Amino acid sequence: MADHLESSVTLPSVPASVSAARSYVLTALAEWGLPADTDVAETIRLIVSELATNAVQHTLGQSPTFTVDIALDRDEHLRIGVTDSHPRFPKRLPAAVQQDNGRGMVIIRWLTAECGGKLRVRPTREGGKTVFIELPWTVPAQPVPAAGQQEP
Repeated sequence: MADHLESSVTLPSVPASVSAARSYVLTALAEWGLPADTDVAETIRLIVSELATNAVQHTLGQSPTFTVDIALDRDEHLRIGVTDSHPRFPKRLPAAVQQDNGRGMVIIRWLTAECGGKLRVRPTREGGKTVFIELPWTVPAQPVPAAGQQEP
């Protein structure tokens, strides 16, 4: 595989874009060798869903679009970031069991840590922010046929 792969898409900050962001990321990762039916792909799907949802819900209409960037370096590190133009950084909120929202960053941080990765937030030059995760890249090995069996 190449030393560096990257892809990005800019979407309108509307609820329907959350699904489009998930689909975009999973399609790109499948092209890079990560099958969509793996636990890692499911975890990434959840993380992207939370990142995109935050970009839509918490920019208070001040970011008309958000951008999803994906980068894979040397088949070792995967980076997925969501950039919006709202200047406010995410805050850790106490997430009571009764709350319907406010747990997105907690979920992202937990899922990322479970995969051995890190969550980071950085300001953009334009005054917005990028919330991104960095994960070790591990593509599941292809199943090996049992002795005496031929592949189809």
